Parts: sequence; C-alpha cells; structure tokens
Amino acid sequence: MRTATLAAALMLAGVSAAPAWAEEAAAPTAQWPAEAKAYIISPKNGAKVKSPVTVVFGLKGLGVAPAGVDKAKTGHHHLLIDADLPKGEELNDPLPKDEHHMHFGGGQTEATIELAPGKHTLQLVMGDANHVPHNPPVTSEKITITVVK
Repeated sequence: MRTATLAAALMLAGVSAAPAWAEEAAAPTAQWPAEAKAYIISPKNGAKVKSPVTVVFGLKGLGVAPAGVDKAKTGHHHLLIDADLPKGEELNDPLPKDEHHMHFGGGQTEATIELAPGKHTLQLVMGDANHVPHNPPVTSEKITITVVK
C-alpha cells in the first residue's frame, strides 16, 4: 500500500518512479551529432564556371561511409541540382535518384557533373546507409553558380 501511495504521489508531483537509466534507454537518440554540417568547398557561391563542373564536398562532425554501411555517426553525400530539400514526411523516405538528386553511395567526396549553360543551384544533403536523410537533415547551404559556354 505504501509503495502505491508513494508512486501516486510521485506521479502527481511530475516525478517518474522509473530509474533514470530506463528513461535514457527509452529516449530516442540522435543519429547525427548536433554540430554536423555538410558544405560545398568548390565551386563558390556565385561562381561562373564551364561544364563539366567539379564539385568538392566537405563534411564536419560526421564520417563518410558508403551506402549500405550502417555505422554510427556516418553517412554519404547526395547532391541536389536545381532541387529543394525534402521536407516533412519526405524526410522518412530515401532520396530519389534522378537528374536532380545525385547519390554518392560509394563514399565519394567530389564529383564532376555536366550542366547546361545558365544558372543552377547546388546543395548537399547527407543520407544514412539507406539514402534516408536525418530529420532535421544535415545539409550545406544552397549555392548558385552560372555555367558559361
């Protein structure tokens, strides 16, 4: 009876009767460190370039691992070309693979891509072993480049 009364009193006071380790085990853990950030080393935002364009990827706070390798605090790059980041429920799905979403599942940290003349946006987003971005996603700033003839 005393145990039930104590538990009820703790619940009313907003205190959990569960041990701290049980609460920690039940809490979701972040897949990525908070300081994780992707960035584009080159080309620089606003650059005028010729095609093919070499894009060099940077990453802070995470390691790079190929697709299919499920290792903590690692992921692989995806380059969004003239596309927006996924939002909401889209973050639960693997990133598409098409002319606007390039996958670098081999762990590549740079790519040479063909782009038509004109303005283009580029942005990196990290994906897990299954190409799924974290929510919130680890991304670079979106840059704009101009491809000249």
